[in-house]
Amino acid sequence: MLALLVNPRYPSAESEIRETQAVAHAVGRNLIVLNASTEAEIDAAFAELGRRRVGGLIVTGDPFFVSRRDELVALAARYVVPTIYVQREFALAGGLIGYGTNLTDAYRQVGLYVSRILKGAKPSDLPVVRPTKFDFVINLKAAKALGLTVPPALLARADEVIE
Repeated sequence: MLALLVNPRYPSAESEIRETQAVAHAVGRNLIVLNASTEAEIDAAFAELGRRRVGGLIVTGDPFFVSRRDELVALAARYVVPTIYVQREFALAGGLIGYGTNLTDAYRQVGLYVSRILKGAKPSDLPVVRPTKFDFVINLKAAKALGLTVPPALLARADEVIE
């Protein structure tokens, strides 16, 4: 069983839930959705993970969760839940896996857009640009603490491995 930690107040929460449920179903896994939009709800969500003996957790990219990176990483370690997060910084902070948009590249793209606008381009005329560079970071210290062995094929795909 897998779990998804989502802030129901975040605008993309519903689509994140739908998409994750579809993927879980496609790979034959049950998914429980844990809602949290306050500190107390985060604590309650992790307590629920412990009670249900969930095999893995996906933390969505809500800014509320990003701002509580250290707390989420500590709770995942305390409840011994393998967790994947939306940014490499979570793995750098001790989380198991960080996978998501490369923020440096995204900020560079924002700078390019600002430059074009300052030179007279109309924002409505600029194309929508999606991220093209993603970071995949695995923390082997966290894996060891969770009693996990990361397959060599997965390690080979990582952009960074923390030992």
